[in-house]
Amino acid sequence: MQNKGALRFLVIALAIACAYQLSFTAVTRIVERKAVQYSAGDPAKEVAYLDSIKSQPVYNLGLVKFTYKECKEKEINLGLDLRGGMNVMLEIDVQDVVRALADNSKDPAFNQAMEVAASKMKSSSGDFVEQFAQAYQQITGGGQLAAIFNTSAMKGQISFDTSNEEVVKVLKKQADDAISNSFNVLRSRIDHFGVTQPNIQRLESSGRILVELPGIKEPERVRKLLQGTASLEFWATYNNTEIYPILAQANRVIKELEDAAKVLGTNVVEEKTVDGIPEGDILDQTQALPEANPVENTADQDLLSQIETADSASVDQAAMMANMPLFSKLNPMVDQAGNLANGPVVGHALGYDTVAINRYLNLPQVKSLFPRGVKLLWGIKAIDEAGTVFELYAINGNTRDGKAPLDGTAVVEATEQYSQRGSSAEVSMSMSGSGGKTWARLTEDNIGNSIAIVLDGYVYSAPRVQNAITGGQSQITGKFTIQEARDLANVLKSGKLPAPARIIQDTVVGPSLGEESINAGMLSFILAFVLVLLYMWLYYNTAGGVANIALLTNLFFLFGILAAFGAVLTLPGIAGIVLTMGMAVDANVIIYERIKEELRAGKGVNLSVTEGYKHAMSAIVDGNATTMITGIVLFLFGTGPVQGFATTLIIGIFTSFFTSIFISRLVITSVLESGRKIRFSNRLTENFLANVKFDFIGVRKYAYAASIVLFIIAIGSLATRGLNYGVDFSGGRVYVVRFDQNVTANDVRERLNAEFASEDAAKSSIEVKQFGKENQMRIVTQYKYDDTREEVAAELDSMLYNALGGLYKTPLTLDEFKSTAENPNGIISSDKVGPSVARGIKINSIIAVCFSLLAIMLYIALRFRKWQWGLGGALSLGHDAFLTIGLFSLLYGVLPFNMEVDQSFIAAILTIIGYSINDTVVIFDRIREYNREHAKRSMRQNINEAISSTLARTLNTAGTTVVVLLAIFLFGGEVIRGFVFALLFGIVMGTFSSVFVATPLAYDMMSRKVRKEE
Repeated sequence: MQNKGALRFLVIALAIACAYQLSFTAVTRIVERKAVQYSAGDPAKEVAYLDSIKSQPVYNLGLVKFTYKECKEKEINLGLDLRGGMNVMLEIDVQDVVRALADNSKDPAFNQAMEVAASKMKSSSGDFVEQFAQAYQQITGGGQLAAIFNTSAMKGQISFDTSNEEVVKVLKKQADDAISNSFNVLRSRIDHFGVTQPNIQRLESSGRILVELPGIKEPERVRKLLQGTASLEFWATYNNTEIYPILAQANRVIKELEDAAKVLGTNVVEEKTVDGIPEGDILDQTQALPEANPVENTADQDLLSQIETADSASVDQAAMMANMPLFSKLNPMVDQAGNLANGPVVGHALGYDTVAINRYLNLPQVKSLFPRGVKLLWGIKAIDEAGTVFELYAINGNTRDGKAPLDGTAVVEATEQYSQRGSSAEVSMSMSGSGGKTWARLTEDNIGNSIAIVLDGYVYSAPRVQNAITGGQSQITGKFTIQEARDLANVLKSGKLPAPARIIQDTVVGPSLGEESINAGMLSFILAFVLVLLYMWLYYNTAGGVANIALLTNLFFLFGILAAFGAVLTLPGIAGIVLTMGMAVDANVIIYERIKEELRAGKGVNLSVTEGYKHAMSAIVDGNATTMITGIVLFLFGTGPVQGFATTLIIGIFTSFFTSIFISRLVITSVLESGRKIRFSNRLTENFLANVKFDFIGVRKYAYAASIVLFIIAIGSLATRGLNYGVDFSGGRVYVVRFDQNVTANDVRERLNAEFASEDAAKSSIEVKQFGKENQMRIVTQYKYDDTREEVAAELDSMLYNALGGLYKTPLTLDEFKSTAENPNGIISSDKVGPSVARGIKINSIIAVCFSLLAIMLYIALRFRKWQWGLGGALSLGHDAFLTIGLFSLLYGVLPFNMEVDQSFIAAILTIIGYSINDTVVIFDRIREYNREHAKRSMRQNINEAISSTLARTLNTAGTTVVVLLAIFLFGGEVIRGFVFALLFGIVMGTFSSVFVATPLAYDMMSRKVRKEE
């Protein structure tokens, strides 16, 4: 073996890199165990502990240190199905955007066209703007859209003579901007929601936004937060020197309250929330600001000196908190000389202290100190590189009606640009006519002060006013980077259009179900892994031990690369890893069987190893390439867990190829060079299936007949029973409800039918099935599944509670039933898929299967230089996929687990296609080799010899994969049982079709001349 030194270096470097990536996961687990020990079972204390160390170094590598937050960002991400949480897909209602751009026109033709377009969108995945434009022109007989959209909001973009094509382009751009702006608003809301490792993505092709919030315990709060329309406001501000004396007085009041509380043994701060969110505003009071210059207040000066002394001397934190409870968390804003700084910022604090500060400032005794209209709002972005320190702004909300002097509807356009002076960026902002006048008054009244730009209660910027701005044109400067300027421009445009995000898909997984999924997944993983290791060692003797070393290394590399890429590990992803292990041994099986052939031919061990690896290479490359095609298709067309499965499959193909080809070869070569022996079989397996003589081509008609019978059964079942479509394809709502005692599906169904007895509800059938244990039921309904209002989810929860609450031995409240955060029973998961999403998933699934078959057919045809091989392989794959679909049609409702046709089922079909073609390619590769080496033989003889010589490999690979899948099927949990059942049938059918369908079909399509028949 050449270049062993370079290969050893590569392996060591890759191992170090993977160990480095996985070390972050180990560090976060250690820190989180300490948090659990510290909290002693109190979740609030655990969260507070982790928040307090978020910006603290917890991992020291000498030259570089990592904070807990940085470690969390680098650890292996667990999907929602493994740790619980919420997955939401939102869609921006473009109808609202178009109506706003038309200034809510009352034109009958306009409104009729809007209704027609909305109706078409229910059965189409096209663009709403185009549907509207076509409908309007049909209704008006070619009327001009410019007549509707020549509004103040579209000034400068649309005029009376603008063509319909140009209007459509402008409307599309505005709709796209609305989606981008909503994405930015949602991102900022989620960043301040307090969720660890949130994920938000804009799905470019669909104009939708995907949000994943792991560990969330309040889905109702999330729905309300995500679906609210952005509120952009412009406010005047107070100066820090005006507010500091009140904060100093508040600090003394809080200290007095805490001292009194210690005597009485009570708590000073009771958490006060609005819709579950701690209050952050100091609302209207009836006082005036002190007229005296606050800097001259001696008591306040003394307090400021104490704070500076405490900071410089690093005194005991507990003593500082006792003397200065507010200022121990909120640092007053001072300049470099230690004097109070000018400007709207009154202090800064660490992110995890902001909630406590809000609670302090919302105490009634503290709120009464502040004058009318003072609002204290946090800045949206951290001011330090670590992202942990936030500023507190003093907003002047003292207006006649309590509303902002100016809101986002006044902004016509906002764009980022580089400043004419220097390299920093700035934002150019244009106001409407009425907005420009208000802006002129607001800026004139606040020359020398700042005006805060506030979105959703957070300050994005507070530029200082240099002079009155007239004409409605402004430049906002502030040492922005171009990205920061772009973000601010998007914020300014976000208030322009009322485009609320509406939830069209909603999945909630309770933490208890997530924990069970981890346990079940790990059990199946460990069992399958042990079975594969044992099988390889028993069958291939000491060479099997080498294969096991390669398999262990493969697993290590796979997890390391997953961590490096930031991939999300889901339950189907674990199944993908386990399946990858089963398929990874295939390369070793191909190699070892070739080595055994060389040994039986009388060659020495060293030469046999060299020849075995050489001859096995083409089959391994082709097999991995075709499986890679299906993995890529899965990743491109799948979503959520399906993409997780595809990710692990793709990475697993690379790692298994590397470890099977190079690491196993490196170990075997090292063993042989050391003078030790290595055996590739034992007495029982040495000649297993070595001398098979069977006419596979001769029995092909019997195989065809068997397949035709199965096809007739499948077609009959599909024609009479159809398929049990999951909500992924049909749309609907799914709930998994856990009870504290065993219940029957009939009892649950009867209670639900009684509750859903209204006319609207009765139109939607209710399906109830046992889900795993007898105390868990899966409930499916299409009741109001196309209604995106947030109230509908609460209505469904209440209806389920009213129907099923009586089945609990220990009564639950509605809140306990809706959330399993604190108790194990109730709704442990829920899933809602809207009709437009279901339609898109169905279309993508059909495209994925067809594209996969076509891509594989082209690859094989080109690789083996005969179209017959490509078409034979593709027909064989279609055979496997169709029979698996037929099986699910035949057996749904018969077998005691979920057999719905959904995204996971499509993932199973594509995996079967990838596995089956891998098996087929190995046979094709041997046929190609025999045709080259035995050119005078007939095609029939070479095919029979090739299938016979690869039979041991075929059965071994199928056997190890089936063993792995059986372990997952039995112990992997209810969630993926139907998925694994499809794979089990597909693997068996794929093995049959590789031998008896693919090759015989290719043979029959060849001419008699090619087959060398007389």
